[in-house]
Amino acid sequence: MPFLLLICLPFLALAQQKKLVVAQDGSGDHTTIQSAVDAIPAFPNERIEIHIKNGTYREKLVISSWKTKLSFIGEDRDKTIIVWNDYSGKGNINTFTSYTVLVQGNEFRAENLTFQNDAGPVGQAVALHVEADRCVFQNCRILGDQDTVYAGVDNSRQYYKDCYIEGTTDFIFGPATVVFENCTIHCKKNSYITAASTPQNQPYGFVFLNCNITTAAPEATKVYLGRPWRPYAQTVFLNTRLGTHIRPEGWHNWNKPDAEKTTLYAEYRSSGPGAAPEKRVAWSKQLSRKEARKYKPELVLAGQDKWNPHK
Repeated sequence: MPFLLLICLPFLALAQQKKLVVAQDGSGDHTTIQSAVDAIPAFPNERIEIHIKNGTYREKLVISSWKTKLSFIGEDRDKTIIVWNDYSGKGNINTFTSYTVLVQGNEFRAENLTFQNDAGPVGQAVALHVEADRCVFQNCRILGDQDTVYAGVDNSRQYYKDCYIEGTTDFIFGPATVVFENCTIHCKKNSYITAASTPQNQPYGFVFLNCNITTAAPEATKVYLGRPWRPYAQTVFLNTRLGTHIRPEGWHNWNKPDAEKTTLYAEYRSSGPGAAPEKRVAWSKQLSRKEARKYKPELVLAGQDKWNPHK
């Protein structure tokens, strides 16, 4: 019996460990983030935190579907960086395999981190690809060019709070239900911010709440808020400040006139020099106060299980 106990002890210790530390200098439990993720048992009963020390972690990282309830906590948002450089057309890589980080495990959380694809302006190059449900990103930077954030699969709910997201073309795209609250969305060239592909019967798509749409690039003077990747795309901006680079018409139909009848592109109390409700395309919408009330994060993301990202 004592012999069996000695054999089992390491596995029991791993099962009970709720915190791992990743440090490149060897002072933690692991030197790479992927090795820390791989060390965690499948479907843990309780949340497990991976604390990541400052450093540039050049990894193509996968959080598999059985790695649930994980939290990534960086030491410093601007100094804890996960980066890779795949892009569509590099070997057999396509848009959906170009990610730096792929999240498939439900209830994933990240804070104080940078997710980056540094391939440059070479086409589709995803920094963060999220397919999991009930995910939260707080105080993170997500950096790239085209297709920076892929909010994937139609049963995924995602919440981004106090984040900085930058890109060039369609740099926030996909079918998921997503709320961006108090985020800075930074445009790097004349193009489109969003390309939602909301499924027909999904109540919500992309919701931007109290955000700031910025640019510092001379190449970004005429930017659209969005265009429909699929015909039932939904994108709504509420109480968001829009810079001078936002085009007066606001939205583009992606040369799909029929999509004008099925999309929901809307704003509520946009401010700043890019706010021009009277000049927006006729098929977009300005919400009433009553209509805007249904876009609270806890309502947008509730789903059947009444998930509240604040809890």
